[in-house]
Amino acid sequence: MSEYVLEAEGVDVRFGGIRALDGVGLAVRPGEVCGLIGPNGAGKTTLFDVLSGMRGPDRGRVLLDGRDVTRRSPVWRARHGMRRTFQRQQLFGQLTVADNLVVAQEWRGGGGGITADLLAAPTRRTREATRRERAAAVLRSCGLDALAGQYAGALPVGQARMVELARAVADPPRVLLLDEPASGMTADERDRLSAVVRRLAHEEGCAVLLVEHNVAFVMELCARVVVLDLGRVLAQGTAAEVRADPRVRDAYLGSTGAEGGSGSGGATA
Repeated sequence: MSEYVLEAEGVDVRFGGIRALDGVGLAVRPGEVCGLIGPNGAGKTTLFDVLSGMRGPDRGRVLLDGRDVTRRSPVWRARHGMRRTFQRQQLFGQLTVADNLVVAQEWRGGGGGITADLLAAPTRRTREATRRERAAAVLRSCGLDALAGQYAGALPVGQARMVELARAVADPPRVLLLDEPASGMTADERDRLSAVVRRLAHEEGCAVLLVEHNVAFVMELCARVVVLDLGRVLAQGTAAEVRADPRVRDAYLGSTGAEGGSGSGGATA
């Protein structure tokens, strides 16, 4: 079995005459938090679309636990442990926070089908109780238990993003793809997000790959950072190695680096 839980090999994606991804390769180990950064238009979200199965590559392949899943659907990947959040919030706004997490577990079935649901059969009640217990535990671990009964559509942006993360891990993932998870969060909410991501990686062995424009947040949280520029991997390594790389500073971080965030690439400190 591969030492990596998620791999991309030689991934190309073209939009007409534009090559959005050009031979991109990366790999993430179980329990690792890896950051993916780069200027706008570098190909980060396109790569996430390929990894999650929402877009097929023109060339290359995606591996999950060493298995080629390039042609597998997003649903298949999700059911085999790959979960993703999006830049735009995707909560079920008319459901409570707790129900959003219960829904994320429903794909496993209710026990006895629709008849059991209508009759509230014991198997169905047992599974429902188990799922609600899991939802409550995840909400506690994410610091969201006080919001369990609130409607998701009424939450401010930072809380809504934390609920999206909680929903993504309600059914324990093998791989977690986080697209701009800290966007719209306060400093306290970002600290909580960091703590949850670290726990998922270090205690549960989840591989985490995150796209984030807040470079200081990435450098503090991620053990390894991959930099995309114009659809290619420009650099990868530890946070210190990437921050010191002159190519990265020229393309993205700017002359002051991540701390200043004043470079032409638009990095946010």
